[in-house]
Amino acid sequence: MSDPSSPPARTSADAAPPVRVRIWDLPTRAFHIALLLCVAGLLLTGHLGGSWMTWHFRFGYSVLALLLFRLVWGFVGGRWSRFTSFVPSPMTLLHYLQGRHANAQRLEIGHNPLGALSVIGLLGLLGLQVACGLVADDEIANLGPLNRFVSSETAALATGWHKDWGQWLLIAAMALHVAAIVYYRVKKQRDLVGPMLHGDKLLEPHTPDSRDDGMTRGLALLLLAGCVAVAVMVARLAP
Repeated sequence: MSDPSSPPARTSADAAPPVRVRIWDLPTRAFHIALLLCVAGLLLTGHLGGSWMTWHFRFGYSVLALLLFRLVWGFVGGRWSRFTSFVPSPMTLLHYLQGRHANAQRLEIGHNPLGALSVIGLLGLLGLQVACGLVADDEIANLGPLNRFVSSETAALATGWHKDWGQWLLIAAMALHVAAIVYYRVKKQRDLVGPMLHGDKLLEPHTPDSRDDGMTRGLALLLLAGCVAVAVMVARLAP
């Protein structure tokens, strides 16, 4: 028999309705779109070759600037864009895979642990691909701007990776990323694309949001300008 003096148990009907919470700030969303376009341009111009290699290099410098920006933004950007909010510890990842994390819903706010590994893997592969391109030498007409700073053996290894394993691993990682998005949409009924376009998710009340105002956007523009300047300086080292 229940104690009449005890408060009634909460039901799902008593739960507060979800509210819109800003998860992805505008700089993060713009970064994703710009990176997607630049990587598509890289793959297309790389396969076309010939005179299109001029644009291949331009897209490469653009990706370099974007990656530098995302690296910095991962420390000073909106709450859920910071690495500290989504890069999982080994124990967190293990518990998440086992389905026994004490606060599993919170891990789904931004990038969940598996999504975080996917993001880190993609950014890492892109960074490696760009780095190899900067020192590559196809011994025909294209020479990376930093080639002079490495040995011929290193340049040969970087060129081989950039033209072969590197690009195919990157394509595979991108395909896996897209497959995960489709899986979440079809099997779990979770839209991952929409929030990355408009920035908001329907979440529990009191979920902390990411700051996304004129000041943070101005800071992002300043940081991006600095990253573009670095990429331009690298480009000017080309022979």
